[in-house]
Amino acid sequence: MLTYRNHAGRLLVASLLGLLADSIATAKEPPAPLVEISPGISYVNRRIPSGPWSIHIVQVDRRRADLRLESRHAGTGAVGLNTLTEQITAVPAALGKVEVAINGDFYQRDRAYAGDSRGLQVVNGELMSAPTGGVAFWVDAAGAPHAGPVASKLSVTWPDGTTQPMGLNEDRKVTEVVLYTQSIGGATRTTGGREWVLEPAEPAASMIPTAGAAVRVRIREARDAGNTPVGTNTWVLSMGPALARKTAPLAPGALLTVQLATVPALPGVNAAIGGGPILVHNGKRQKVQVPSGESYEFSSMVERHPRSAVGWNATSLFFVEVDGRQKDLSVGMTLDELGEHLASIGCDEAMNLDGGGSSTLWVNGAVRNSPCDGKERPISNALMVVRRSGSAAAK
Repeated sequence: MLTYRNHAGRLLVASLLGLLADSIATAKEPPAPLVEISPGISYVNRRIPSGPWSIHIVQVDRRRADLRLESRHAGTGAVGLNTLTEQITAVPAALGKVEVAINGDFYQRDRAYAGDSRGLQVVNGELMSAPTGGVAFWVDAAGAPHAGPVASKLSVTWPDGTTQPMGLNEDRKVTEVVLYTQSIGGATRTTGGREWVLEPAEPAASMIPTAGAAVRVRIREARDAGNTPVGTNTWVLSMGPALARKTAPLAPGALLTVQLATVPALPGVNAAIGGGPILVHNGKRQKVQVPSGESYEFSSMVERHPRSAVGWNATSLFFVEVDGRQKDLSVGMTLDELGEHLASIGCDEAMNLDGGGSSTLWVNGAVRNSPCDGKERPISNALMVVRRSGSAAAK
């Protein structure tokens, strides 16, 4: 049995016991409930003093036919940066009314291809960015969400039957082949190399790239230069100068086949976005495996930062944002802490999105979180829940 010799000691013990009791009471206090802000959509900002943490949660009823998940990119193309609010403002009225939105994938931040998504992106059925083998989130043709690794099998088959892997709407290296579609905006932004303007081999064929398509194309024009304009209903195939020096030129009229395949196949996918890692699977938090290395990309996984994530279960979709880098408001979470929280609110599956200064959650007309930069950061892309009306909701 412990004894205490003076009054100060008793006061110290009483103070510590009081703090412990307060901590236990706080821990047992039920979390603030979500509040329905529009039919099928609920929101809450939960404050947890022990972090401190400020956590923003949106829950969407997946069973409602009038609510649809969309992927959007800054501006109207595959490159470029603007704020989440600006991206929402640019959504066509015909698509519906944006109810909630969250920032999306990691992206290239500067130079000619600033805003290029690091992974897969599909917008309104159009393949804008190729997967890189990392984790992606997509909604299948039946409307069911999925997350997992997606690899690129994009390629071009030359007239002699040989096949060359290719990228899509990205920074082309000197030994690479990249396909540029109209979503690149204006021209390829390349320097040097060899480029071919492609048109459909069948005049009525669509040149909107979709995942899994095999498109027969004809060379309209051949150029030994970069930065070729991408015109209406055309693509441009660009070959880096080191590879072009070892490859025989092709003349106008030659026929090629462009394969837009992925593994797994993504037939009929309307919306997809990159991200990762997977944080929850089958209702259980997944321990984040941090690759060896000293880069910030890896070290930040085990540090507390602002975080964004998308999760779901059989009946609900969740957008979750955790504020960070603000010691009096919220310190942020590690990826393991985020996964634990996502599982605790009912996510059976969940995937991490870009974090840090990019973390932004927009709900019912306004940004609801506290961006750590003090304002919205221009970002590459986003996930949005859109409410459709009339015949559009029935599709």
